[in-house]
Amino acid sequence: MDKQEPIQGAIKVKLLFFGPLAEKLNQRTIDLSLSYGTTINQIIERFELSSMVSRGLVVALDGEIGVDLNSKVSDSSEIAFLPPVSGG
Repeated sequence: MDKQEPIQGAIKVKLLFFGPLAEKLNQRTIDLSLSYGTTINQIIERFELSSMVSRGLVVALDGEIGVDLNSKVSDSSEIAFLPPVSGG
């Protein structure tokens, strides 16, 4: 028997931005209301971060680094966007 999905509705998540992303967006955190079933990829597209993913942007979902970008976020999820670290 397949697991039933909860009824469609709104969820609230917290986005965390670090380094140049925080500077680009002029904020480190954003509380965001989304539709149930929204994926990390959809958030990336909404904030126009797709080009940064191809350059090494790492995403953490609820503290788990490097999650599948097709993962659905849940109510109260925390999504962190970690730009690539460069050293010299």
